[in-house]
Amino acid sequence: MPTIRTDRGLDRLVNFTDAAVAIAITLLVLPLVDLVTDGEDRSVASLFTDSAGTFLAFAISFVVIANFWVGHHRVFEHLRDYSTAILWANFLWLASIVLIPFTTQLLADEGTDDPAVNALYIAVMIVTTGSLALVEWLAVRDPELQRAEVRGTLEVRGALVAMLLLLLILVLAVVTPGVGMFWLFLLFLSGPLTRLAGRPRPPPPPHGDGGADEGG
Repeated sequence: MPTIRTDRGLDRLVNFTDAAVAIAITLLVLPLVDLVTDGEDRSVASLFTDSAGTFLAFAISFVVIANFWVGHHRVFEHLRDYSTAILWANFLWLASIVLIPFTTQLLADEGTDDPAVNALYIAVMIVTTGSLALVEWLAVRDPELQRAEVRGTLEVRGALVAMLLLLLILVLAVVTPGVGMFWLFLLFLSGPLTRLAGRPRPPPPPHGDGGADEGG
């Protein structure tokens, strides 16, 4: 039986993904809500002081999910259609996104000094980045899935650079857990490194004619 896809099909895929991301990013705030409903009588200052790890984990994960959504939005803005492979790669991306509130809670409870917690948190980010890179690669491999006006502008280089940086961050976070999640600041190098990797090589110098003018 032939597969029938319409514009509404792509809209439903994007809308479903956006809804799942919205739920995941909303779940991040639940541990913060629990802090003010646990029945303890404390000042606002002590609340922030005693639960600094929870607030830090929330801030990191909010920025992480927001950044992943921006990347996902950028890729799907290039598409006019999707394939079955893209559909399932997108579900893999979603699976990693909805795990982030869980790893965030672990990070808040156990702290960033635990190498296993750091490794799990970053490993989820690697799956997220890798699955979106897979979506990009599938779209590049099949240009007919891309909108005509932007066809040929989608590339996987940025996602691959981010993947390599995350693998480096994973190693560093396990070997030197004292730095904690601050290793994630290395991701700011992703943009410059991507531009460096995409910089065209200078053309070779023209060959001399070797004419008689070179002689005395």
